[in-house]
Amino acid sequence: MTAITANGITIEAETYGNKADPAILLVMGLGAQLTLWPIELVDALVARGFFVIRYDNRDVGLSQKFDDAGVPDMMAIMGALMGGQTPNIAYSLDDMAADGVGVLDALGVDKTHIVGASMGGMIAQLIAIHHPERVRTLTSIMSTTGNRDLPPAKPEAMAVLTSRPTSADADTLVAFGVNAARIIGSPGYPAQEERLRSRVRADLERSFSPFGTMRQMAAVVANGDRRARLAAVTAPTLVVHGEADPLVPLEGGQDTAAAIKGAELLTIPGMGHDLPLELVETIASAVARTAARG
Repeated sequence: MTAITANGITIEAETYGNKADPAILLVMGLGAQLTLWPIELVDALVARGFFVIRYDNRDVGLSQKFDDAGVPDMMAIMGALMGGQTPNIAYSLDDMAADGVGVLDALGVDKTHIVGASMGGMIAQLIAIHHPERVRTLTSIMSTTGNRDLPPAKPEAMAVLTSRPTSADADTLVAFGVNAARIIGSPGYPAQEERLRSRVRADLERSFSPFGTMRQMAAVVANGDRRARLAAVTAPTLVVHGEADPLVPLEGGQDTAAAIKGAELLTIPGMGHDLPLELVETIASAVARTAARG
């Protein structure tokens, strides 16, 4: 693990493989630490000849927190957006995209294959939009365009984001995290109970930043519809989406692929809003195939 200065803040990053190999930047989703990228997927990408970078987004994990900004007022943010005004948020999704570029700068990486999951897919899209010279290829996994006309998350999946426990008791938080992972996870590839529980507890012990997750959510909401901006993306693009995703329905992936010229859409039956170990080889091979296009 390495704490680096990127985009003027402190970011925790990890690297794997030979730096002389083509780089892949992994960008994780809402409230998720870099550890949510399965190490098995990292190893599979290294085995395919890539230098792999994964990092904690700002406000989660071991990266810099923005607690001085307080808790965002989501109703006020939505009201400002509906009124055509600029909402009051701690930072933007564009700032988070600049963080990713800052990680590349700090590590001396000129161009990368960028792979983002969920909110990380949105950040990856924005890096491809605003920093095309840094992107060889783009892979957007279980993400979407910000198009508000798309089907919403299922109520039980949305509750995972909006009804986190107020208790600081570790066992309560672990139980919530395991249940949340089950709700949004892949029905076709259910996680092994002990492994899931161990991962949730390890992440909780590594870092717990619920208000950081809320500030990230505010940044997602404020970013709006990216379809017009995505039309300018020229990097070879892969869109991966689970056909059983209850949090970001399949239409989000379909809309992303439709917005980017020449994008390949890979839909996976039984996959929900997670990265099952059984799909590591499928995803790694798809990313490598896309990288060959770049």
